[in-house]
Amino acid sequence: MTAPRVSPQQAWETFIAGNERFVNGASRHPNQDVERRSELVNSQTPDVALFGCADSRLAAEIIFDCGLGDLFIARNMGHVVAESITASMEYAVTALGSALIVVLAHDSCGAVAAAIDQSGREPATVTEAVGNTLAPIRPSVQQLWHREQRDSPYVEPGQLDPNLVGRIHLASTVNELIRNSPAISAAVDRGELGIVGCQYRLTEGRAVPYIAVGHLDIELTDPA
Repeated sequence: MTAPRVSPQQAWETFIAGNERFVNGASRHPNQDVERRSELVNSQTPDVALFGCADSRLAAEIIFDCGLGDLFIARNMGHVVAESITASMEYAVTALGSALIVVLAHDSCGAVAAAIDQSGREPATVTEAVGNTLAPIRPSVQQLWHREQRDSPYVEPGQLDPNLVGRIHLASTVNELIRNSPAISAAVDRGELGIVGCQYRLTEGRAVPYIAVGHLDIELTDPA
């Protein structure tokens, strides 16, 4: 077990400061030179692990203004938790000493839109692998649908806010990481690890925190 080098709060403040620079057009592009590349040949010590959607618009080192060795990243379609994802986050925490896990969703998510469509009466045809990957998102679709609708289990896509579905799924992803991993849960309980769920706003480039677990002092936005 590798001890974290910083507190979860310190890791968050450094991380989100990079996003603020990006939003304001003041990116510094740190740790992207030859010296940094050479420094990392034999080891890495990322303070932040990031699990996000694979969307091409979420280039993490750019939108959080960091560089080589700063983030340990795992991404897939719709940030759906799988064993390989849990293992990657566990490795970052236990072997690399990361003090923070950020789960990164985003608005206008194609996976969320597809999960909404798959929950309708006449869903589009998708491959088996895509359908299996969308399946963990669909409970979040149904959760929002049944807040207001009782007449039919079939979703009317035009009546749902996909970004709100995305935030419900974001919270589910955070909870599933904790539920699936005793190592992650124990690190949070010891105060060594924090987890933050953010939704990235494509237009303004800002990562907005909606859920936080652990010893963190963060002003959260209401997900409703």
